[in-house]
Amino acid sequence: MQDTFVTIAKFPYSTEAQIAKGRLEADGINVFLRDNLTIDTDPLVSQAIGGVKLKVLAKDEEKARAILQSIKAYSLDDNGNPIICPNCKSQHIEMYTTIKNLKSLFSFLIGFITGTLPFSTRYQYKCEDCNTEFPLKN
Repeated sequence: MQDTFVTIAKFPYSTEAQIAKGRLEADGINVFLRDNLTIDTDPLVSQAIGGVKLKVLAKDEEKARAILQSIKAYSLDDNGNPIICPNCKSQHIEMYTTIKNLKSLFSFLIGFITGTLPFSTRYQYKCEDCNTEFPLKN
């Protein structure tokens, strides 16, 4: 059982996975990437196949997860300070975009049809510890 690979992280693109792979290999952990060549060939299938899977040997799983957690970048405000959850005061905050109004939906559709980036997006933040979602107030 210790010689099998387990998935410890998934990434939308192989560049992020390669960075994590390099960091883990620098600490002597054997790493295997799955589906990276498929996504490099056609990035649009990333979400359909679940992204690039970062796999390590089962015996190294705990150590690898600890290393990845230590290097994970969380959201910062405009002054470089960590964003703090208003509910639990944690600093483990992730940013994501949402489509919650007609302007965002219209922007998304135009960007999707023309192959450009959307010109109107709404950003939300989510605490990984208590799952509270909140906007950043300026």
